[in-house]
Amino acid sequence: MLFFDPRLSGNDEVSCATCHDPALGYGDGRATFETFDGGDGARNSQTIINSGYYTSFFWDGRSASLEEQALGPIQDPHEMNMPLDELLEKLKGIEGYEELFLVAFDDGITEENIGKALAAFQRLIVVNDTAYDRFLKGDREALTEEEIRGLDLFAGKAFCITCHGGENLSDNMYYNIGLNSEDEGRYGVTKDDGDLGRFRTPSLYGITHTAPYMHNGSLETLEDVIRFYNRGGDDHPNKSIFMHMFMSEINLTEEEEKDLLAFLRVLGGEPPIFSKPELPGMK
Repeated sequence: MLFFDPRLSGNDEVSCATCHDPALGYGDGRATFETFDGGDGARNSQTIINSGYYTSFFWDGRSASLEEQALGPIQDPHEMNMPLDELLEKLKGIEGYEELFLVAFDDGITEENIGKALAAFQRLIVVNDTAYDRFLKGDREALTEEEIRGLDLFAGKAFCITCHGGENLSDNMYYNIGLNSEDEGRYGVTKDDGDLGRFRTPSLYGITHTAPYMHNGSLETLEDVIRFYNRGGDDHPNKSIFMHMFMSEINLTEEEEKDLLAFLRVLGGEPPIFSKPELPGMK
């Protein structure tokens, strides 16, 4: 209910689902999010698919838990623009919410419990039963020959698995992949010069549902993403050594690019779709 309720915002018009629409892969389909006043935000709205498996949150990792992350956009004046102390009073004044909170929490409506409730819902948005997963479990017919060639590239020559490994296809680390962008990335959190322009590796699960791609939404299609990596990215001065390797050593052929694309499309899977429920105090 909280995820879909626009009353969590300062103008009663913006809900979590505004930027994380189930019909749009729990993103918003925009390059960057729309701000509270109707402008263009700084970064792409990351999908919440498989967000429960990350070890840090937001593109720059500034939150350590999903509960902490859930409260961030509510308070942000550029996003939902609702101070948490005001939100508490607002929710307490809506008939039905207090009773629902007391079913879940002994102490009812609190900032902590709002974060817990939102995080609990987000942990339901999981993609983990793709044809790739079935292939790993022993179903050798789950992938086509083209997709298997793409998996071989993913785990080998194309070097993707170096950062997109593990059960969530993310190493939870931060890299500068060479995008020409003035966004400071992880540096804004750590103030370490080595983190300039670095962003956390996103999971690839659900990837076919979440275009456009990258922290600034600058790449519209998966084909664009593959070509970007294959050329070694742009020329950001803090670009990762891995991207230099793409430029000097990897050089996928056109056929290999097609095979890799076929495999990546397998990872899209089918995210669970939740519809907006009936909200307390609304008729």
